[in-house]
Amino acid sequence: MDSPTLILSLSTAAGATAAALPKLSARLALSRAKHRSLTGHSKMSKAVARLIPHYEFDIDAFFRSDGAPTAIATQRQDAFFRLVHLYEERYPKGRALTAEAAERISDLQFTKAYRVPFQYSRLVQEYLGSSSFVASSSGVTVTDVDGNVFYDLTGSYGVNIFGNDFYKECIAKAEARARVLGPVLGTYHPAVAENAKRLCEISGLDEVSFHMSGTEAVMQAVRLARYHTKRSHLVRFAGAYHGWWGDVQPGVGNPVSPHETYTLAEMSEKTLHVLRTRRDIACVLVNPLQALHPNSNAPGDSSLVDSSRAGQYDRAAYTEWLNALRAVCTDRGIVLIFDEVFVGFRLAAGGAQEYFGVRADMVTYGKSLAGGLPIGVVCGRKDLMRRFRNDRPADICFARGTFNSHPYVMTAMDEFLTRLANPALRKIYDGLDDLWNARAQRLNEMMAAADLPVRFSNLSSIWMVHYTEPSRYNWMLQYYLRAEGLALSWVGTGRLIFSLNYSDADFAAVADRFVAAAAKMKADAWWWHDATLSNKTIRRQILKEMLTRKRLR
Repeated sequence: MDSPTLILSLSTAAGATAAALPKLSARLALSRAKHRSLTGHSKMSKAVARLIPHYEFDIDAFFRSDGAPTAIATQRQDAFFRLVHLYEERYPKGRALTAEAAERISDLQFTKAYRVPFQYSRLVQEYLGSSSFVASSSGVTVTDVDGNVFYDLTGSYGVNIFGNDFYKECIAKAEARARVLGPVLGTYHPAVAENAKRLCEISGLDEVSFHMSGTEAVMQAVRLARYHTKRSHLVRFAGAYHGWWGDVQPGVGNPVSPHETYTLAEMSEKTLHVLRTRRDIACVLVNPLQALHPNSNAPGDSSLVDSSRAGQYDRAAYTEWLNALRAVCTDRGIVLIFDEVFVGFRLAAGGAQEYFGVRADMVTYGKSLAGGLPIGVVCGRKDLMRRFRNDRPADICFARGTFNSHPYVMTAMDEFLTRLANPALRKIYDGLDDLWNARAQRLNEMMAAADLPVRFSNLSSIWMVHYTEPSRYNWMLQYYLRAEGLALSWVGTGRLIFSLNYSDADFAAVADRFVAAAAKMKADAWWWHDATLSNKTIRRQILKEMLTRKRLR
């Protein structure tokens, strides 16, 4: 090769390398901004999930999977079947109805299978099945089909903020108002206009759109952000839940991996760098519930394989993070979306925006807003909510739904918002954090005084349970709690949701029952451990079990 040709080739190669460097740098920055755990790596989490083999413990290994000696295993087995006998006596109708319904309801099949770690699931389902049916509610309690009364810690997945009676009244009054019109769709009940006005006042935003669920509301918010910014990607944070729509659930649980979603670490300067430097980001989704467990998945008991679960709520730190996020999004023209489907109106009358003192560009609501009926709402700036372009008549962002403004839902929403505006009701928010923080502290002190390895973290009235000693059997606590008359959702102790109408006396009764349940569990040797057992050794043992890929005996 002659000299000019060589020089030209080298020059071309250098030019190509130089052109590639910014892309490589951006890609590296994006990779660094992901949380180090599997929650921050969607593709990797799916790959790992596919590699995990199914195995299960037989009845002997079930009680000694942590290396417990024979005497301890026998003690646990005897306690387990005493609990089985109690459930059989106390919940016969509910258990039978649940078993029958599960044959036809796929959701029940899923929740039954995933109440506990999969290694233990078959025997728990076979012997310790619980009831999924309740017949009535009153105050802070629910009554099951067998007549058993439970203190309600489910919160109806976040719907129940002010107590079941509050929502029953909203629905009853709404039905009486909507009855004359009935299920007439396509036009609007007069309540719609007032609802829109109030929602704009609450959110501090300009326009509203109504949808049938929180998932649909998030879908529309993201679609509108992409439409108006003309950018492709959304940013969500590791562990955050925004509904079951594919783009916002890119990891385990979604058969198809989205290509226009960045899952980044929350409360990270590296994430802010990505937002400052990339040009393809349309919006950032924030679920304020993540303040309780940043960069961690929802804490269900099915993943409670050891005692490493923990809450990390720091209001000041999370507020600082949201302000930094707000500033970067403003500077870069990125749409900041608060997903308040779960926490809206629970933390403050004005939602998370009021609670943290940070304004979003769009906010999604759901759950409680419709007075106990299904709803999804998007509130946003005028320039972001428009679904068409005046200068391009065929360029539209379409979103409709047959039941989006159903008269019964809209009148129930009007009832809810009317009550929310009442100064007497709003007093419930005065000192709310202090009240629930004090309750959490009190129960933690009770657990410590009783020498029990159970502690609580909370974001106001949303709680999670964590454990102070290494164990493979923490998930058993949910069954002792149910036996003490505490109603939990299918995720067990991972998320306790108190309605705000809990009195001091109500909470004291719950606290006593928690301590009683934990004391019985300890007495039954589920928290036995020797000096060799740690969270690390538990995880290593599970890995070893997976590698053997055989039924353990």
